[in-house]
Amino acid sequence: MPTNWEAALREAGLRVTRPRLAVLDALEAEPHAEADDIVRRVEAALGQTSPQTVYGVLAALEASDLVRRIDLPGNAWRYETRVADNHHHLVCRSCGRVEDVDCVVGAAPCLTPGDTHGFTVEAADVVFSGLCPDCSPLPSDPHDQPTRKDTDD
Repeated sequence: MPTNWEAALREAGLRVTRPRLAVLDALEAEPHAEADDIVRRVEAALGQTSPQTVYGVLAALEASDLVRRIDLPGNAWRYETRVADNHHHLVCRSCGRVEDVDCVVGAAPCLTPGDTHGFTVEAADVVFSGLCPDCSPLPSDPHDQPTRKDTDD
C-alpha cells in the first residue's frame, strides 16, 4: 500500500510540492538510494531538475523526519523512508546491495553501550557487512553448507 506522502508532508509542516513528492516516490521505489540516483529518478519524473533542488528537498525531508540519511562505511550517503524505528543495515561488500535488518531484542536503541560518557542515547546504528546471496560463493543458509567427509584412504 503506497504511503500518502501529501498528508505526511502536511503533517510535518511542509508544503506539498512536485519535487518533494517526486523525491519521496523515488525513495519508495528504490530504498537506500544515493542522492545521485534520486536526482536521476526525479529528473525522469519531472524533467530537468537541478541537483541542488533534490539536495534541498532531501535536507528538508530529513529535518522533518520523513527520510533518514544513512552513512554506510565506504559509500556515499544513502536515504530511506523507513524512519519510525531503529533498524540496522546489511551491506554487500561486493555489489553494495543494502538491506534492512530489524532489531533483534528490545526497543530503540536495541544496543546499550557500556559507558555513555554522559550522552543520552537515542539510536544505535549498526552496519553488518558480508556478501549477498548473488555475490557469495557459498550458500547463505548455514544448513546448506557442504560438509567435509574425512576418509582414511
